[in-house]
Amino acid sequence: MNKVDVVLGLQWGDEGKGKIADFLTPKYDIVARFQGGPNAGHSLEFNGTKHVLNTIPSGIFHPTCLNLIGNGVVIDPVRIKAEIERIQDSGIDVVKSLRISRKAHIILPTHRLLDAASEFAKGNDKIGSTLRGIGPTYRDKIGRNGLRIGDLQTPDFKKKYEHIKEEHIGLISFYQYSDFDLNSLEAEFFEACDFLKKFTFIDSEYFVNQELSTKKILAEGAQGSMLDIDFGSYPYVTSSNTSSGGACTGLGIAPQVIGKVSGIFKAYCTRVGSGPFPTELEDEIGENLRKKGNEFGATTGRPRRCGWLDLVALRYAIMLSGVNELIMMKSDVLSGFETVKVCTGYNAGGIETDQVPFDLCTTDVKPVYKEFKGWEEDITVCRNLSDLPENFMVYLRFLEKELNMPISIISVGPDREQTIMRLSATA
Repeated sequence: MNKVDVVLGLQWGDEGKGKIADFLTPKYDIVARFQGGPNAGHSLEFNGTKHVLNTIPSGIFHPTCLNLIGNGVVIDPVRIKAEIERIQDSGIDVVKSLRISRKAHIILPTHRLLDAASEFAKGNDKIGSTLRGIGPTYRDKIGRNGLRIGDLQTPDFKKKYEHIKEEHIGLISFYQYSDFDLNSLEAEFFEACDFLKKFTFIDSEYFVNQELSTKKILAEGAQGSMLDIDFGSYPYVTSSNTSSGGACTGLGIAPQVIGKVSGIFKAYCTRVGSGPFPTELEDEIGENLRKKGNEFGATTGRPRRCGWLDLVALRYAIMLSGVNELIMMKSDVLSGFETVKVCTGYNAGGIETDQVPFDLCTTDVKPVYKEFKGWEEDITVCRNLSDLPENFMVYLRFLEKELNMPISIISVGPDREQTIMRLSATA
């Protein structure tokens, strides 16, 4: 029997998972999303066109690939309808290529309102939510009060919906939040629910385990390891498990079924929203990274905070997911900097450490840096390892030594073609 390979982000999200999942898809028969929701923004670029996916797996543009939205994902019918229609405009038969788990939970209009009301009430203590209703939906899931995709096919769906809606309205009133038109939101919600009924809903846990006998499957994560609900920079985290363990619960597979785990990281670091960021650069260098890397959210448009690469956090993420292959993204963005720095340790409260502190959000953490001589060459045109400048290779070799892990793929631009295969890649 085959194993499920996993590709996931190792930082605070936005590492470039979409491009890599798309790049690797020809090696697989099925690409399956295992957690997260429409707060994800996976960007793919090929043939001169950029595509942004939020809930749909990144294998959707390959006609021979089947795409699965697993039970660990939360789905907003309105947003996925709009996403599907964009993809269909590109000539893709999404109905044929997409399967949806019956056990995936549904984001209701009132989940989005609860998200906005809760964030509004926090004032200056906002966690930086994308206001997509992700957190409230996962909260109802854990509280055993949610609706699932399979419920769309039951005759009493609207009755179930009304019951949950009334509970939510009470909570929204508690927050004294009234800036919404629920009738309008419900009209587009129920229209989108009817739209989704044309797709194939499946018991995905049975499907995945059965298909492994003959098919190769790639599990695609969303967000990043440092946003994991258990191991991330809590409470500034997402609402799901973003590590490889999330693939087990988000698809219904046993741990021994996990095969190769490919971890994606940027050659520097970014973060969106609030929360700790030890290597953040609030200066001209940080602004240059943002501009050169086009560091603005694919889904929200929010500017990303930028900083040097953090090896303490990266080692931590590698450990959590059992990563055995690294993929480095946006290497080209570092071209032109006179000096490139890498964080090799923390000074946390006056004590040097190579571990992520439990109280990262409140501890005074200062990064310990190692400096490298930069490179001027434009590496977006490089297609082979031998094309890369020596100063870049010094940086690369240092990272591999420090992480004790090969970097198998080097991305030097957003397009599929701007990808250098250094060693044997996934599958």
